[in-house]
Amino acid sequence: MDVRDKILRAAVTVFAEVGFRGATTRRIAQEAGVNEITLFRHFGSKDRLLHEAISRSELAPAAPQLPVEPHRPRAELMAWAREHFEHLHQRRSLICTCMAEMSEHPEIIPIDNPSTRSVEQLRDYLRKLRSGGFTTVTFDAEIVAPMFLGMLFSDALGRQFMPAVYTKSPDKTLEAYVDFFLRGIGVEKHVGTLRAS
Repeated sequence: MDVRDKILRAAVTVFAEVGFRGATTRRIAQEAGVNEITLFRHFGSKDRLLHEAISRSELAPAAPQLPVEPHRPRAELMAWAREHFEHLHQRRSLICTCMAEMSEHPEIIPIDNPSTRSVEQLRDYLRKLRSGGFTTVTFDAEIVAPMFLGMLFSDALGRQFMPAVYTKSPDKTLEAYVDFFLRGIGVEKHVGTLRAS
């Protein structure tokens, strides 16, 4: 891993632990195993460093992808939901810190972030389900895509803060979310199986 990536990873780690004020350049440099001069040579300022670090917080595994064309809606959406849940769950500390810092530092969350891209991808997939004849009801993909992502987001972060509310395993809960969601947009369980054959 090069020095720049080490600094970016260290910045995300420190920021997630202590927020904007606590994420001093000295502390980030120590976490990265470099001196502050190296940090400033690469990024110029703490603001630029943190903005890039959070924008590139996918230095970790990439966000999940839905297939370009739907074939087996339940299996495809279930695989995507599991990966997306894990993606959110792994980054929950960073996400919570960003949310807490938004009032003072609204620029901290990049406009083009993994969640925004996930909503767009899900909207496209849902439109293709509708145009491909997989659904039996009319729905607005602009509304239902963020709603589904909101369930995953709430669960991925909520388990830490409200364990008494989330009593079922994530896997069992995700299956229920997907089945409920697909019923709501009129996709029957057997549809994907029939179309795949």
